[in-house]
Amino acid sequence: MQAPIASKKPQLLEIHGHQRVDPYYWMNDRENPEVLDYLNSENTYLKSVMKPTEDFQKALFAEMKGRIKEDDQTVPYFKSGYYWYVRYEKGGEYPIYCRKKKSKDGNEEIILDVNKLAAGKPYYQVGGTSTTPDQKILAFAVDEVGRRIYTIHFKNLETGEIFTESIPEITGNLVWAADSTTLFYSKQDPETLRSYQIYKHKLGTDPTQDQLIFEESDEEFSCMVHKSKTEEYLFIHSESTISSEMRFLKSNQPDGDFQILQARIPHLEYAADHFGEFFWIKTNENAQNFKLVKTPVSNTEKENWVDVITHRSAVLLEDFDLFSRYLVTQERSNGLTQIQIKPWDRDGHALKFDDDTYTAWIGINPEFDTDILRYGYNSLVTPSSVYDYNMITGERTLLKQQEVVGGYDPDHYHSERIWAKASDETLVPISLVYRKSLFVKNGQSPLLLYSYGSYGFSMDAYFSSNRLSLLDRGFVFAIAHIRGGEDLGRHWYEQGKLLNKRNTFTDFIACAEHLISEKYTSPQHLYAMGGSAGGLLVGAVINLRPELFNGAIANVPFVDVVTTMLDESIPLTTGEFQEWGNPKEKEYYDYMLSYSPYDNVEAKAYPNLLVTSGLHDSQVQYWEPAKWVAKLRDLKTDHNLLLLDTNMEAGHGGASGRFNALKELALEYAFLLMLEDKIEK
Repeated sequence: MQAPIASKKPQLLEIHGHQRVDPYYWMNDRENPEVLDYLNSENTYLKSVMKPTEDFQKALFAEMKGRIKEDDQTVPYFKSGYYWYVRYEKGGEYPIYCRKKKSKDGNEEIILDVNKLAAGKPYYQVGGTSTTPDQKILAFAVDEVGRRIYTIHFKNLETGEIFTESIPEITGNLVWAADSTTLFYSKQDPETLRSYQIYKHKLGTDPTQDQLIFEESDEEFSCMVHKSKTEEYLFIHSESTISSEMRFLKSNQPDGDFQILQARIPHLEYAADHFGEFFWIKTNENAQNFKLVKTPVSNTEKENWVDVITHRSAVLLEDFDLFSRYLVTQERSNGLTQIQIKPWDRDGHALKFDDDTYTAWIGINPEFDTDILRYGYNSLVTPSSVYDYNMITGERTLLKQQEVVGGYDPDHYHSERIWAKASDETLVPISLVYRKSLFVKNGQSPLLLYSYGSYGFSMDAYFSSNRLSLLDRGFVFAIAHIRGGEDLGRHWYEQGKLLNKRNTFTDFIACAEHLISEKYTSPQHLYAMGGSAGGLLVGAVINLRPELFNGAIANVPFVDVVTTMLDESIPLTTGEFQEWGNPKEKEYYDYMLSYSPYDNVEAKAYPNLLVTSGLHDSQVQYWEPAKWVAKLRDLKTDHNLLLLDTNMEAGHGGASGRFNALKELALEYAFLLMLEDKIEK
């Protein structure tokens, strides 16, 4: 079958006296039958090319699904008189939300069976859920398209009745006040999808009469509503990429007025919780890596903030949790997470972890008066684990470790952390894992190099049972901890954004070159992978150094950077100016144009490429990957594969359900293994 050839309809785009001609601009119309025909023709072409792998894809899907414990459940946590947990039943795609009163051995109450609600629907996703403080009513948000536009429904937990009363077109963010009658929720702009309004709903009233409590007028900010750990306060949190502003209200006074905690100031970020007579605040005020302060609830402006944990240039403060007798912090040092425990009345200590590269995090700890800390841990070789840790005795209890059905022996695998030298001499960490018996350091091993590198999102080493399908076929899996993430501290992020964004791409290239020079792999066996902003990374890298890679996978890639950032009607654009820059300013326009994957496609050879997209994507519009593929297909000079897979029933996160997404992953793995001639008959 011949590859689809998209029509060219040149569109002149001009700003700053510079002209661009976009031949595929016409694809920016979800309702245009020609657009849908093109996407469907690309899907048909992909199926034709990948047809020889169909049986193998099914086998991969069955293999990955077979490792997952179908009748599984999360570790229960105690809150408001109940033990709460989520479980899955064999054959079920969706979660079942449950609770037991007072005892883990009590009678199970199913508060929401998503399998029943999703029956017959091609897409179904439950977002926020919240029960009233009196535990009688459940509010839950549902998206049936994949565009992250939700409807709130209400369920009587005593009778099981789901009310006809509902609130449409909201973000999925919701929280009850203490009166068990008043619900606060956030609403998005219908065009840009920016979360910009907070409403108040009284149960049993007409939602069209809901009161607007707060509107965020600054288009670079979004807002949400949440509750303090004590549940004594409601917070409205407005934030941009570089600034924060919080408002607070007593939860038992839902008809009162929210007060500003600290007015927004450019480059001042903060996030607060409540305990005792104080708000406890993580902030970057004169603290690049953040610090912890406290301030009286009665006097909250920053002039009254008192340092609890001062700023440290080598330690990033990521999170904190408050207990009646302890302060617990999640920190990052030398690229690895640490959990520090500090009793209020004496010196503290850190939890010890053994793996060379790993991820640890503070878990769900709703109780204040306890000596037990719940935390999570995993690594490239250690399945995701939940522990209870006695903060007095130091005893840790493994409550649950992700079960790999069919057996898994971590001794068969090896993980390590190595360092690559970037073009400016900066050392960039790489985490990698492989099956010992299948790896020889001779440059002939296939290697999948994965990264993200934006928004200060750290790409930690994590376990995946699905990944075993690659490792057990000889692949090495590596994560490049490049700038743009926060892996080595706040400066790591700031050196990979705005006018430093190219560091993200050159760091990834340096990691690829290092893996080749150290003979972990070679250009004939090296593959790049990233999604969303990580898809931008893939697109930029294969423009800069296509000869380094045999193939690449770009999931829902943000590749038409300049055009998107010039269009403030597109979801998320205005809120991203502090991440990428505003191209209406010539300096940022020129810089973006220098790396935008779509704008820099040239007539040259490119690696084999699989691109994925979602028709209803709310974050990266489907036309970005579609246009990119069309332009690549027109200009590239090689005969390598170029495939576009558009999910016509989903958005940014792909297919809904527990196992449906594995079909998409099976396609991606089959693509890689086909290029390595490892398709099993």
